[in-house]
Amino acid sequence: MKEDIGGNDRSGSPRSNEYLLVREITHRINNEFASVIGFVSVLNAGSSSAEVKAVLAQVAGLLHKYSGAHRALEMPTYSTVVDASCYLRALCQSIRIAKLDYRDIELVLVEYPLRMHSERCWKLGMIVSELITNSARHAFHDRGGIIRITLSESGSFARCCVTDNGSSRLPPTSGDGLKIVEALAKELGGTIVHRFGAEGAVSVLLFPIEFETLKVDSGISECDQDRCETAISPRSIYNDRDAVNEN
Repeated sequence: MKEDIGGNDRSGSPRSNEYLLVREITHRINNEFASVIGFVSVLNAGSSSAEVKAVLAQVAGLLHKYSGAHRALEMPTYSTVVDASCYLRALCQSIRIAKLDYRDIELVLVEYPLRMHSERCWKLGMIVSELITNSARHAFHDRGGIIRITLSESGSFARCCVTDNGSSRLPPTSGDGLKIVEALAKELGGTIVHRFGAEGAVSVLLFPIEFETLKVDSGISECDQDRCETAISPRSIYNDRDAVNEN
């Protein structure tokens, strides 16, 4: 059953107002992306220089990629149950295309299908996105590397681990991004711990699986394994269940 998130709540509660503000900001950002892309396209059409046209085409392409990554992180319209593994695959694909490919950073996803509410899945996605961005910005120093995301189940908890093989020495308490990550982890009823060092960074998020959340068997998954595989470029992101068992 799908329920509109905040859309039919006319009580004026702080929660419904927060969702309305998030939707408004998201809508505004989408419009700004479209305006800037349109402006770049107009400049491209009016230029007689092949070199300028090539550069402007690259700028427009990059803006399209960032716009796609932004859309992948939009707040869900309906409260329903989704497969978190499929959601993370689509999100990681968008982030990889926008932020990682041109820097030769490989993104690896290891996951088991896991059903959870769309709002909680969205918050998980924001945490993962922020941790990937932190690794890309601080760990590799203009060289390639690997960022690895593992989503698994540990008893009555879900466990999401994000690691990289860079050399970030960023302290866990620094930066607004990690403070937001901490707040989102609390929203999920969980905790997150970080370790930064010369051999890379490790962030481990542990949060409870709600009673409504069910582990998806391969026979009933809304996003079966074959379809998940075809949605992702095999060069940069893959699914490897054996790797979870090896660790």
